[in-house]
Amino acid sequence: MYSHVGENVGVSALVEDGDLHLKVGDTQVNIAAIWLRDSCPCPESRAENGQKLFNIVDLPSNARVERAQVVGRSIEVEFAPDGHRGVFDIEALITAGTPPDLADARNEKAKRLWRLAAEVPPVWNDWTGYLADPAPALRAVVDFGFALLRGVPTELGQVVAVAETFGFVRKTNYGTSFDVRVEENPVNLAFTGLAISPHTDNPYRDPVPTLQLLHCIHNATTGGESGLVDGFAAAELLRENNPRAFDILTSTPVTFRFDSADAHLSAIMPMIGLDPSGRVREIRFNNRSMVAPRLEPGPAREFYSAYRTFAELLYSPEAQLNFQLDAGDCLIFDNTRLLHARTAFAATGGRHLQGAYADLDGLLSALQTFEEIW
Repeated sequence: MYSHVGENVGVSALVEDGDLHLKVGDTQVNIAAIWLRDSCPCPESRAENGQKLFNIVDLPSNARVERAQVVGRSIEVEFAPDGHRGVFDIEALITAGTPPDLADARNEKAKRLWRLAAEVPPVWNDWTGYLADPAPALRAVVDFGFALLRGVPTELGQVVAVAETFGFVRKTNYGTSFDVRVEENPVNLAFTGLAISPHTDNPYRDPVPTLQLLHCIHNATTGGESGLVDGFAAAELLRENNPRAFDILTSTPVTFRFDSADAHLSAIMPMIGLDPSGRVREIRFNNRSMVAPRLEPGPAREFYSAYRTFAELLYSPEAQLNFQLDAGDCLIFDNTRLLHARTAFAATGGRHLQGAYADLDGLLSALQTFEEIW
């Protein structure tokens, strides 16, 4: 055992059984020697860009702290058996393991869930204001699942330019961008004037495109109102009111499939995806592309009961935020969280939207950068 009290009042380091026990005021942190050695910031261990210069097999399997000395706001550590030395920032050691705000903004804990459309604050953004400071709109996508930009130039291909303000376009079999309008021989019901119930896009992909953009070029038709539903909030409500149904939909693999002349896509995933901590991280819900799961009669009845219960939450009129996309409006939304819908519209007058897919990692990276700047 080795202990040392630093020059700062209330800071002490204790080495016991080869591990470090650091106390700062009333806070005590117990740090495994192998973690500390793996986290060493010295020039022998890290390049200037912060990346490691060693592999795990380069470290002694029996690494231990030989001694530790508090010096000012740092702690100097000597390791055994190789005698390696490192200097660690005390505050960084205290906060290590606490993920930054946007480290995993994909799960429900990082969101502001809304069960009712009335709970959603205005998240409309002027295009000029967005270009001057994109952070508020991008933050709205993280918090509420979407943002709406108004006054975006109604030029073909502009939806790609919007995506490129925060990340990169995900090219699919639909192209870099795609047109949402009535087609004579549609490969997808989105390219008709029919009503479309709440759904997530492309559940037959792995990974699924995590962001979708829809830019209105022209809209002079009757109907075609857009709708959004918070799938994470519906899943939370399902877990509270019907835990058995929640367990079924998070554990039953479902096949989603899309076939056309030039694409055959499929993915097998549960409707509600969880992260390793059991938090909701992804919704895949699309009646048009779901293959009915072949189960034994008992499990089939349970699955369909859970499926219906979840659908009733998602289809609740009070849960759906409805609005009209007019020329110059561009909607950005989280395709792993929000379901989107559309009412039927008349073919006369014309309705033309352009869409594109992108990914949340690019948006989260851009948001962190913008929030640091502003």
